[in-house]
Amino acid sequence: MNDASFLPTSSDPVSRARALGPAIAAAADQIEHTQTIPEPLWSQVVQARMPRLLLPRSVGGDQVEPWIYMRAIEEISRFDGSLGWNLFVANSAALIAPFIPLESARTIYADPRAAIAWGPPNQHKAIAVPGGYRITGEWHFASCCRQATWMGAHAQVVEPDGTLRLNRFGRPTVRTLLYPAEHAVHIEDWNTLGMRGTASEGYTLNNLFVPEEFTGTREDPTLRRDTGPLYAFTMQGLYAVGVSAVAFGIARAMLDALKSLAADKAPRGLVRMADSPVVQSEFAKREGVLGAARAYLVETLRDIYDKADDVEAIDTEDRVSLRLACAHGTHAAIEIADYVYKAAGTSAIFKGTPFERRFRDMHTLSQQIQSRDAHFEAVGRVMFNGDPDGLFL
Repeated sequence: MNDASFLPTSSDPVSRARALGPAIAAAADQIEHTQTIPEPLWSQVVQARMPRLLLPRSVGGDQVEPWIYMRAIEEISRFDGSLGWNLFVANSAALIAPFIPLESARTIYADPRAAIAWGPPNQHKAIAVPGGYRITGEWHFASCCRQATWMGAHAQVVEPDGTLRLNRFGRPTVRTLLYPAEHAVHIEDWNTLGMRGTASEGYTLNNLFVPEEFTGTREDPTLRRDTGPLYAFTMQGLYAVGVSAVAFGIARAMLDALKSLAADKAPRGLVRMADSPVVQSEFAKREGVLGAARAYLVETLRDIYDKADDVEAIDTEDRVSLRLACAHGTHAAIEIADYVYKAAGTSAIFKGTPFERRFRDMHTLSQQIQSRDAHFEAVGRVMFNGDPDGLFL
C-alpha cells in the first residue's frame, strides 16, 4: 500500500485530498473506461485516509467535523466525480460502525484498505435464525463495490413466528447485515450516462448466513455506541452532505475550466469571451451562487454540530435545516453545470474536454434520490405543519 509517489504530509484532510489531485487527474480517463479505481491511485487514496473521514476513532477512524468532510470530498470531486462519489459512499457506509459491536467494527476496519459498499434498502427480508440471520435477494446501485472489502444488505427482519420486527417508532425495522465482499455475486449492469467510474452495479446473495454481531440498524441515532456531535447527525443527513460535496466539486471544476477557456476563446463574430460583459456578468453570478451555497451548508453544519448533544440525536428542526441546505446546494451546483456547458459552446461537446464528462457526471448525480425536487416539498411541509408523520425521524 505504501507508494513513495504519495506520502501525506499534512494532518488536515482537505490538504491531503488536494495533494491527491494530480494523481486523480492522471487516472481520470482510466477510471471512466475501466469503471474501477486503478493502482497505485487507490493505495494513495487509502494512505491519505480518505475512506476513514467519518469512521469513529474507536475503530481507527478520523471522525472529522462534517464541514471538513464536505470540503475533502469536494476537493477529490474537482478532479474526478466518480472517485469523489465512491469516497462519500464509503464514508457514509462507515457510519454503521457505531451501531454494531465494537469488536465487529474493529474486525472489519483492522484492514487499512477496508471499505464497505451496499445498495439502498428495498423490500427484502432477513430471516431471524439462531445466532443471526439468513438473507437472499438482489440489490442495486452499490457504489464503491469494486473497492469494497465488506458489503452489506439492508432488510426488514422476519421473526421466527413470521411477524416483522418493529422499531421503537412502531415501524418495521430495517437491519443492515455485513459480510465479506466475496460472498456477493456481482451483476455488471452499470452502463450509464455518467459517473461510470463508480461501477454502482447490482449484486445478489443466496441464503447467506450473517452472524448477529455483524448486523445493526442505522435508523435511530440513540442506539449508537460512539457518542459525540458527529454521530448525533442522522445517516440520511450526512449522506446528503456527501452528495452536495460531490456536486460542489464538479461545479467548481467546470467554472475553473470555463475561466481558462474564456482567456483564449473568441466565438465566431464576437470578442474574446473574457472581454465580454455578458460572460463576465454571468460568470460572476455563478461564482456567487456556488460560494453562497457552500457557505450556507457549512454554516448549517457548524451550527448544528456546535449545539448537538453527546448522546441525543439532533432534533427535527436541525434535520430540516440540514436537508434544506443540502438540497439547495446540490441544485445550485447542477444549475452551474448547465450554465457552464452552454457558455462553453462547441468546446464542451467533444469527449476529452474539461466539460463533457463533468456534465454527464453532474446529470447522473441529478437523478439520484438526494437531488430530487421533492425534498423542498418535504421541508416546506414540516416548516408549516410540523412532523406529525415522523418524516424526519
